[in-house]
Amino acid sequence: MSDILEFSYRTQSRIIKQPSFNELLLSHHTDIEELQQIPCFFWGEMKDPLLTAKALLCISRVVRSSFSPIPVRLLDPIVTAGQEQLRFEGFSSCNGVYARLDILSDNIDGEFIASGTTNVDFNEPMLNALNSIKKQDLMMLGVGEKEVKISTIKHDIIEKKVKLPERWIKGLTSVQLYLAEMNELFRLNKMQTVQFFNQLPKTKNTATMYLTYRANRCTISPIATANSIQIGGIERLRLLEMLLPYIDEMVFYQNTENQNIDTTNNTNKSMALQIYIKNMRLTLALSPDNHRGFSGEGNILEKMTHELPVEYIYALNSLLKSNEIFNPTLLSIEQGIYIGDMDSLTAHLSAIGMLGFDLYSNQHFYRRLPFKMENILSLNPRLKNAKKLISDENIKITHHHANELLATVKSGEHLYTVSIKNNDYKCTCQWYAKYQTHRGLCKHILAVKMLGDR
Repeated sequence: MSDILEFSYRTQSRIIKQPSFNELLLSHHTDIEELQQIPCFFWGEMKDPLLTAKALLCISRVVRSSFSPIPVRLLDPIVTAGQEQLRFEGFSSCNGVYARLDILSDNIDGEFIASGTTNVDFNEPMLNALNSIKKQDLMMLGVGEKEVKISTIKHDIIEKKVKLPERWIKGLTSVQLYLAEMNELFRLNKMQTVQFFNQLPKTKNTATMYLTYRANRCTISPIATANSIQIGGIERLRLLEMLLPYIDEMVFYQNTENQNIDTTNNTNKSMALQIYIKNMRLTLALSPDNHRGFSGEGNILEKMTHELPVEYIYALNSLLKSNEIFNPTLLSIEQGIYIGDMDSLTAHLSAIGMLGFDLYSNQHFYRRLPFKMENILSLNPRLKNAKKLISDENIKITHHHANELLATVKSGEHLYTVSIKNNDYKCTCQWYAKYQTHRGLCKHILAVKMLGDR
């Protein structure tokens, strides 16, 4: 998989300035070699260098953390430039914590030469350079085609490109789906935020905790109350502690309906919060507990059973720019795409990490990541196995009427029975017995659903 997900800057978009117009070129749609060479995506000054440096260090702290037996692998963040803003995104090594820093246009004085996404290496020399930046320092940030460069009066550090791990694509797929289902529950001002952080445990906490906002104060308790936020591994919020002196406001989010409930585990909801720091926003999302990361499969597979023409995805890849708002309804009208296909198209784009979700605007945004259609199958083995069951003719539909479908599925030496009625899915396999549909559909249900749709 490394050769598929390795970042090659030849796949990034290009903007070439012509005498009378700007020419946007997507390199995977052209064979003109010289158009693949541009100096950088963005080069400019950060208006608040100290806070920018602190926020980048916080992203690095997330990336270098692990809250499960998985060792810290010092993985690196990705950077998306476009639409007059920069987004730095990263996961903890255990894949249970997601962080995104949005550097907004009011904090940027520079030029966005091209829109695109690149993976960067946050090594020790760069972190030391960031850590030494003072408020009065001048900091120029360049996100280049071959490197990310941060320059100060004292330091000039070059960051070379590195590979984007497969598991990050899966995490980027999963976490955006959860964020899209969340609602704002309450927000804290600067003083309330300080009071909240003073309550956080300093050591690992395996109990499920609940956050409740009452009488202008957020309290932490092991007892659930009305409108409380459920959170596992609450000590992970201390990753933001270094930014506490600079936080203007903190907003909490969670899905107010049943989200991915796992009957084998009491902690079953992911949560997220956003902190506002002048002209920046930092989003932190936590998986249900320390031992459960954001995986790449799950409920997204159900929407991917509806097959779409490859041209749809390539067409949108040509139309949209990185960080551009993704509006399915508007795109459907403008491009003449059947509105019923948009959910499936959104799922397909999410499955390869091309869509993110912004809690502030409550909308998806576009990432221009390197893309190959076959990645969908390779990154979603359950979907691949479901299609193989169909191609091997291992499915026999015994009843199909209106919204009810019954079938038998031969998988290896076993024969399973699948029942689909409206939105109720059942299977006699071990996967369904353990998880039901709380971690997505099993391959047998997926295969029957795909065959029934055909």
